[in-house]
Amino acid sequence: MYGRVYAVAVVGISGHVISVEASVGRGLPALALAGLPGAGVQDARERVRPAVEGSGLEWPLRRVVVNFSPANVRKEGPGFDFPLAMGVLAASAQIPGAPLRDYAFVGELSLRGELVPTPGVLCAAMAAARAGLRGIVVPAGNAAEARLVEGLEVVPAPTLAAAVEFLKGRWRPEPASAVAEEAQPRREHADFAEVRGQAPARRALEVAAAGGQNVLMIGPPGAGKTMLARRLASILPGMTRQEALEVTRLHSVAGLLSGDGLVRERPFRSPHHSISVAGLLGGGSSFLRPGEASLAHHGVLFLDEVTEFHRDALEGLRQPLEDGRIILARAVGAVEFPARFSLVAAANPCPCGFQGDGRRRCRCPPNRVQTYRQRLSGPLLDRIDIQLRVPRLTKGELLGSEFGESSADIRERVEAARSRQHARLSGTPWTSNARVPGPIARRMARLTPSAERALSVAVERYSLSGRGFDRAVKVARTIADIHGSETVEDEHVMQALSFRGETAEEVAVAG
Repeated sequence: MYGRVYAVAVVGISGHVISVEASVGRGLPALALAGLPGAGVQDARERVRPAVEGSGLEWPLRRVVVNFSPANVRKEGPGFDFPLAMGVLAASAQIPGAPLRDYAFVGELSLRGELVPTPGVLCAAMAAARAGLRGIVVPAGNAAEARLVEGLEVVPAPTLAAAVEFLKGRWRPEPASAVAEEAQPRREHADFAEVRGQAPARRALEVAAAGGQNVLMIGPPGAGKTMLARRLASILPGMTRQEALEVTRLHSVAGLLSGDGLVRERPFRSPHHSISVAGLLGGGSSFLRPGEASLAHHGVLFLDEVTEFHRDALEGLRQPLEDGRIILARAVGAVEFPARFSLVAAANPCPCGFQGDGRRRCRCPPNRVQTYRQRLSGPLLDRIDIQLRVPRLTKGELLGSEFGESSADIRERVEAARSRQHARLSGTPWTSNARVPGPIARRMARLTPSAERALSVAVERYSLSGRGFDRAVKVARTIADIHGSETVEDEHVMQALSFRGETAEEVAVAG
């Protein structure tokens, strides 16, 4: 007896439709799996039979062989429990064969036959739609993300028994309630109005939010670096639907989605400095998962105490900062994860944190300071657009009663600047100034003659590399967008260069 159903293998964030063939033949009772199943799929042999019998169905007491085709795609994860069980039920003639050709099946099974929410269902639904299937049967907890795919019938089944009844025409899921995406309220964040002083740093973060630039803040402990960075989320512009789908796919594969489905706010990821290379960049022993850098796609990756991170992990960020992607090559295969984020890093100027502080004396030996600064390499610093000093707050700033500008007001300027960028970059694959390649950014910047002269002087004074020059142009273009200027003036260039100040220059030279 023979049966066939469709499953989906998720590799990276791409789904591949898999044919699951089951054969029930003569021999001692056993379940054999073929077609490059991974360790997680091999474990399904112990889960599937109790799940089938716990659902009131019959497991064939004969030799069962299940083949996953094509065999050159590795099958990993618990999402193959459900199609494996359905293939065996089809081969033993317990479910009709005709509807099976129209649906893909994805999900993990409990021993009682319940369908458990499974990572990667959105990627699986997209693959099923591309393959021309009518629909996909998923765990009820994954219904919201699967319904994000237009033109695909989504069947949220709570149990294996319910899925069997659906194929027999005896059960239909309740229709989904329509919830307008725009009706979802914006999440509350800490407000910039709570920040005392630090006008240059506030301005730098506004520019970073408007243009997608990278920021390094250097200052003594308690100056407010972390406080400033965490309020960056309150001024980030909204995502387009395409950007939201890309972010949701990554969070779906990582198993981080809630029941709401679409991720509507730009991610803000803040990993601890003890994170491993695989945790930051992605990886795994068998199933390659996205790391924090990819989970920050279209958002912000905040590295507090950046000099305390493992050097290998920091150097691994050089590729995504340049190309917006991470390619992981392992023995089990190679995958590519998108990782186009804005990096915000915070560091102390020395191990004790008080070098350059007018109130407390630094007691670090010079060789120890140099070793500390060399933890950030020159090539990595060259990829950071804005590098500035965050000084200690004065007594007047700490005790003052005047509040700063609110996040809502800053966000209005940020969104207006992004709109100008979208209009200028329409018809191109880029959506923000930071993403435009250097040669094209120079042509599109519209520098005035005085701005060009200011840049030429800066090349000599700051010893800018080609990459550093291009990034200064992009920052100046973003400042001009905030001011609503069609051209980049010399004052925009000077402010952009001030964001690569003396302290940051010293760090780059030392690195």
